[in-house]
Amino acid sequence: MPINDEFDPMATRREAAMFYGLFLRGHRVEDIRKDIAISKETLRKWRLYYGKDGFWEKLQRVYEYRRQVLAIFDELVTNERNRPRLQ
Repeated sequence: MPINDEFDPMATRREAAMFYGLFLRGHRVEDIRKDIAISKETLRKWRLYYGKDGFWEKLQRVYEYRRQVLAIFDELVTNERNRPRLQ
C-alpha cells in the first residue's frame, strides 16, 4: 500500500501482478492467498486494539486494499487456468 495518501489506481494491480509472478514460478495458490489476505481473526484483533482511535480507519483501508489485491490475483489465476495450451 502506498505510504502517502496519494491515489494510485495501478497499485493494487502491480501488487497482484507480483504475487501472480510467484504463482507462475510454482508457488502454491493457497499459500499466496494466505499471504495476501488478512484473516477475520486479525481484523477482530485490530478492531479490539485500535477501534477507538483514528488508526482503525487506516487499518480498514489496508484491509480493503488487500481484498482488492486478492480479487485481482484470483482473476489472473483463473484466466491462466482457462487459457488454451499449445501442444
